[in-house]
Amino acid sequence: MLTAIALMTLLQGASPALDAAQGTADPFLTRARALLKTTPLIDGHNDVPWAIRIWKERPFDVEGYDLRKGGMGQTDLGRLATGQVGGQFWSVYIPGEEATRKLGYAKVQLEQIEIARRVIEKYSDRFELALNSSQVLPAFRKGKIASMLGMEGGHAIENSLGALRAFYDLGARYMTLTHNVTLDWADAAADTPKHGGLTKFGEEVVKEMNRLGMMVDLSHVSPETMDDAIRVSASPVIFSHSSARALCDVPRNVPDLVLRKTAANGGVVMVTFVPGFVSQAVATRGRERREALRARLTGITDETEKARITEQVNTEFKSPKATLGQVADHIEHIRRIAGIDHVGIGGDYDGTDELPEGLEDVSTYPVLVAELLRRGWTDNDVKKLAGENILRVWAENERVAARLRAERPPSLATIEALDRAGQ
Repeated sequence: MLTAIALMTLLQGASPALDAAQGTADPFLTRARALLKTTPLIDGHNDVPWAIRIWKERPFDVEGYDLRKGGMGQTDLGRLATGQVGGQFWSVYIPGEEATRKLGYAKVQLEQIEIARRVIEKYSDRFELALNSSQVLPAFRKGKIASMLGMEGGHAIENSLGALRAFYDLGARYMTLTHNVTLDWADAAADTPKHGGLTKFGEEVVKEMNRLGMMVDLSHVSPETMDDAIRVSASPVIFSHSSARALCDVPRNVPDLVLRKTAANGGVVMVTFVPGFVSQAVATRGRERREALRARLTGITDETEKARITEQVNTEFKSPKATLGQVADHIEHIRRIAGIDHVGIGGDYDGTDELPEGLEDVSTYPVLVAELLRRGWTDNDVKKLAGENILRVWAENERVAARLRAERPPSLATIEALDRAGQ
């Protein structure tokens, strides 16, 4: 019987046919694969749990959504092995919009954590739950993918620090402060700002996350919220799936000034592959398409006509393709501004329909690494990008949390006391 490590080695490209198909005669790709056998590639954001929830054939069906089979979205076990993924933060995303609020944010969040935990348990021969940073390398050395949970959107805590602590106890090791909707205590990048960043309660959320050892994730938040969180946080922050605003000017990306502040904070920006955050041409065409659609749908009530107009506009404003090279450009820009110790990878697979050419699914990470090696990156540079940086940040969050827990008890603060007194 093959050992787990031998099986993974076989799946990771030992087959001559697979090597030929993927061009491993390229010395940079050969070198990339060798590096990823010794250093785990840890991706900051994958949306498989949400893909399972909204699966058209059988929503919520973890057993039916079989990751052992090919063709399940952008992620399955075979492609994870080919991509040499050594660690994965599985996003337990829930929408912040009104429809989810009516269902109950905390209820839906619990369901998503349960889905993710069942996925990790179902494939326990390939995945291993990691609740602290010291568990990642042992899992990797056993040939498994260290599996962590990341919450996406602070609306899930429903303005409750007790709920925040409960979600940490269930395994959430980072929380993105907002998704696309501005909260009662934090402004989002994609929504109208209300607070100028974090409110006093929002600052308390960050402080309590520091005390727990839950990493503060600033993807999706406004630049003012980024600034406030970095100022308040006693621990290094992360951006689990964001790119550089200097190269693609969209609100979801990180301005250079914030990149410098992240470096000073000790944090890490994990570059995403979403085309609209990578390519300015894609972002511009997307904005034009949305504006045209909004104008043409004004006054239209018939659903069939709406669908026809939408299809027509989508055809007229067909988007150009982002490329792997552009993703590499973002990685290099963040390295140039923040430093090699402050950049990572957060692909956002199964969270976006379109992907850059060359990065179509989770099998392609070694090709991206090979491109960086081709551009002159050293082995040590690649190791930091792949996993060492995020592991350092996570471990430092744990170290700070141990100190803070010895200094103060759980916070009893409420949003009413901090933000609404006297209103």
